[in-house]
Amino acid sequence: MLQQTEIISSKIKSLDQVLKLMKVWRLKNQKVVFTNGVFDILHPGHISYLAKTKDLGNKLILGFELRCICQIVEKGPNRPIQNQNDRAFLLAALSMIDAVVIFNEETPL
Repeated sequence: MLQQTEIISSKIKSLDQVLKLMKVWRLKNQKVVFTNGVFDILHPGHISYLAKTKDLGNKLILGFELRCICQIVEKGPNRPIQNQNDRAFLLAALSMIDAVVIFNEETPL
């Protein structure tokens, strides 16, 4: 039997793994939705946003940029506070998230 931390960690995927999962889900006629963000300091607004996003489909993939655009945007040079592995683990622990992918491109496209 898998431990909870293993279940959470198993939701953190590479881009190739996510693409394969998407094919499987779509073959099962499941609607896949995607969103991305920084999610450095998780707060109730994030949870509400993610729950509403999940309501748009059957599976929710969450992506965030490895380089963390929050340094470039309004958040400042001391961000992110949490490293990408910690953020990925926290987000993967949320029940509405089916997969988390960290990407290194400028946009999630």
